[in-house]
Amino acid sequence: MSRLIGLGLLLAGLLYPFAVYFGMEHFAPWQFGLLLGSLWLARAVTGVRRPGSLWMAIVAIVFCLLLALFDSPAMLRWYPVLISGFMLVLFGLSLKFGPPMIERLARLREPRLPAKAIRYTRQVTIAWCWFFLCNGLCAAALTLWAPLSWWMLYTGLISYGLIGLMFAIEWLIRQRVRGHP
Repeated sequence: MSRLIGLGLLLAGLLYPFAVYFGMEHFAPWQFGLLLGSLWLARAVTGVRRPGSLWMAIVAIVFCLLLALFDSPAMLRWYPVLISGFMLVLFGLSLKFGPPMIERLARLREPRLPAKAIRYTRQVTIAWCWFFLCNGLCAAALTLWAPLSWWMLYTGLISYGLIGLMFAIEWLIRQRVRGHP
């Protein structure tokens, strides 16, 4: 059940900009808040306890409750900023309290990482922190000053393209670091 809820949250997050853009004619902001808040509540109740998962769920639930309470279309646009903030905090705290997030992911494939790889994963985690900071700032700027269509284009397409580009660039760099052509 927990995986199904996680998948629901992932899909809701990926489709959220389009749902807001195309759904505002048919649904009120409070309905978005209740639906999204229900998914986060279900995750908090049934999800596996990982560092940060409970506080993230609580913050997201509070955001969704405020969205439902104020029924504000402008508030709908802050959710991608919140998610970028979550990712920035998770990756940033992993740098402070270790091991860095990318090292954790790398150890899933290769449990015994050499020192060179550990240094590299730390640098990649820092790069992702910068990415999430810039992504959140762009989403916030578009939320504050751009038309809804620009916001939807960035948060629903461009930011995902940039994430893919980050993965591709990191993979190419990793091949060089590992000595593969």
